[in-house]
Amino acid sequence: MEPQGKKPEEGDGDRVTARLLKARTGEFALDSILLLKLRGLGLVDLGCLGECLGLEWLDLSGNALTHLGPLAALRQLAVLNVSHNRLTGLEPLAACESLQSLNAAGNMLVGPGQLQCLVGLRGLENLRLRDPLARLSNPLCSSPSYRAVVRELLPGLKVIDGERVTGCGSELFQLCRDLDSPLWSSPSPSPQATKAQPWVQPGYWESWPARSGSILEETCRQFQATLQECWDLDRQANDSLAQAKQALSPAGAPSSFVF
Repeated sequence: MEPQGKKPEEGDGDRVTARLLKARTGEFALDSILLLKLRGLGLVDLGCLGECLGLEWLDLSGNALTHLGPLAALRQLAVLNVSHNRLTGLEPLAACESLQSLNAAGNMLVGPGQLQCLVGLRGLENLRLRDPLARLSNPLCSSPSYRAVVRELLPGLKVIDGERVTGCGSELFQLCRDLDSPLWSSPSPSPQATKAQPWVQPGYWESWPARSGSILEETCRQFQATLQECWDLDRQANDSLAQAKQALSPAGAPSSFVF
């Protein structure tokens, strides 16, 4: 008999239980769960989550997790969000051979050694260890050579911290960083300075006649290509979401999953 005042979906509070999973997904068999959102539940123990063998998309952000042991059994897992937890290592993810996207921002990863376990994941293309908008990071991100070390360790990555580093659009991100570098590297103003000084020369932003091979023309071309790719991805994502909702939700009932 359940204790009075305790909701079925609360389970054991800080631990993932079969009752919690079934209450949140409506699935009777754990290995039938494909998409799962367990954000901000105060979880410290993943419990029976390793029994969800068919899981492909998992959000565990905003909890108090210190280890990911049960995830080693999830060979079909493609997208994982473990941001804003208390992780000091990612070792169990070495067995998640289908992993493509990982968000581990806002944890306690102190050096590249904690990423060594990801080297064998040939399909991993998207890795986030820092999220400035959400003010989430890891200690290893404070190193000036952080991005270069990550790229050398995981050369298959296409996106790091939301910025494309290889493929279509990567040159645009690099160009933006090059344009910003004079601003961040300029010497600090003296205490006597009373008037803000522009960081570019007068006339810098004036329009120039278009020239073949100019940096402006190349930038516009890359921007348009990146924008078109975003539109295509948005259309594909909407189609996939519609198919998932139709497949996973009973007729007339709202979806149990929020993306």
